[in-house]
Amino acid sequence: MTKIDDRRRQIVKVGGASALGLGLAGCLGGGDGNEETTAADDADGNGETTESGGVTDVGMVYATGGLGDNSFNDMAHQGVQDAADEYDVEFTNAEPGSPSEVANLQQRFAQSTDPDYDLIPCIGFVQQDSLSQNAANFPDQNFMVVDTTVDADNVANYVFKEQEGSFQAGHMAGLLTQMDFSAGAGETTDDAVVGFVGGKETPLIKKFEAGYRAGVAHADGDVEVRTAYAGSWSDSAQGQEIALSMYDKGADFVYHAAGGTGNGVFKAAQEAGRFAIGVDADQSKSLAKYDDVILASMVKRVDEAVYRSIENVVNGEFEGGSTETLGLEQDGVSVVYGNNIGSEVPEDVRSALEESETAIVEGDIEVPTDPSDL
Repeated sequence: MTKIDDRRRQIVKVGGASALGLGLAGCLGGGDGNEETTAADDADGNGETTESGGVTDVGMVYATGGLGDNSFNDMAHQGVQDAADEYDVEFTNAEPGSPSEVANLQQRFAQSTDPDYDLIPCIGFVQQDSLSQNAANFPDQNFMVVDTTVDADNVANYVFKEQEGSFQAGHMAGLLTQMDFSAGAGETTDDAVVGFVGGKETPLIKKFEAGYRAGVAHADGDVEVRTAYAGSWSDSAQGQEIALSMYDKGADFVYHAAGGTGNGVFKAAQEAGRFAIGVDADQSKSLAKYDDVILASMVKRVDEAVYRSIENVVNGEFEGGSTETLGLEQDGVSVVYGNNIGSEVPEDVRSALEESETAIVEGDIEVPTDPSDL
């Protein structure tokens, strides 16, 4: 088994600029994850520590599903890249192949002395149990976690009000499914039906579903909402099959909260000539080959959470034991219109979404977090 301390440093090219690369020989024990490191250039462009202070070393432990999902993990990766662009930051990526690998990856970063990691961001609710134990075992190590909370003085917690952004997605879908609407490769039918595809059926993803259904109901209580869970974050074929079934039964829009599984939803939308709503990132940009059917995305600023946590460490302002909640009011979630066809959304629909957003922020609309509360 490769130890995190066993490393070879070399200058590599990242995005056309010099960066300090790190290669790890061997494999991760018991799984198929992988690790890599990059760093911000210093003023001389050689990747070395600047005179203004030491390098901030960050060890990223991603959610299962890994990088390349064009969604949740990639947003977290964008956050550490942004921090490396702004500050003297070097980072190592660790991608667990299964939940069973998470604890070991957290521990390996915490035990490392070369480098001695200043912060270990743990991405996703699957990290909670392992982090609870490792935070106690390594009380001098700073951690941050996204999408869950760990009650420890050395853990900064970042959670989101996914239900609020999902409400906006549902409100838009609920309004447009009742209209004669076409844009790009999609068009609505005579049926007032929309769909939701989740990855795994967890309390977190239920927040997406609950908000979406509430938004649809706010548009019109007679719009039918079809829901299904794929049981995976990385099964595009399953996502496509589920979405095609929904489109075949009259759905005009399908919103997904399913990681890489959601790529199949976009394929299905193109095949059926309907619309899809992306999640976490602006997927009309991160998956531009589907931009003719992605009318909007519910963006969740995981990148901002990662960036803020690293910035706090750089500035000596890390706040362990704190929880930051990011919703519509904090710009932690929002609906962004698709890069290609989003401009076709009628002005009256845009105005309605602005009104419901204001109502949510001001407390006039309380968005449920569980579908059973609807």
